[in-house]
Amino acid sequence: MCRGWESILKPPHHKSDALTAEPRYSTSSFRYPLIVVVVVVVVVILAIVVAVVIEVAVLAVVVGVVVVVEVVKVVVVVVVVVVVVVVVVVVVVVEVLIVVKVVVVVVVVVVVVVVVVVEIELRSSSNRRSSSRSR
Repeated sequence: MCRGWESILKPPHHKSDALTAEPRYSTSSFRYPLIVVVVVVVVVILAIVVAVVIEVAVLAVVVGVVVVVEVVKVVVVVVVVVVVVVVVVVVVVVEVLIVVKVVVVVVVVVVVVVVVVVEIELRSSSNRRSSSRSR
């Protein structure tokens, strides 16, 4: 009866060694757990790979967004600088034109004054000659 109970209490895949009275495992009993371990390892590796791929994809999107934002910022700065330069050039050209206009007006006034003075001198000199001839 004892032997019957021993066979019930021992797992079916254990075989008792007569000398040591310890269970002995057969190689066929390890196949199922080995497959489970391999499947678990493969699933864990695949999960890690998928997590890394997802993280890289998210980082790529974030880096892409950051790059686009930086490019837009640079373009905005360049456009603002170009607009400021154009405005400064237009203001300088307008100021130069105003100065040129003033210079032209001054030159014309000076020329007119010189012509008038020369004309007056010529008439006055002509009048003196004619008055000296008439005497």
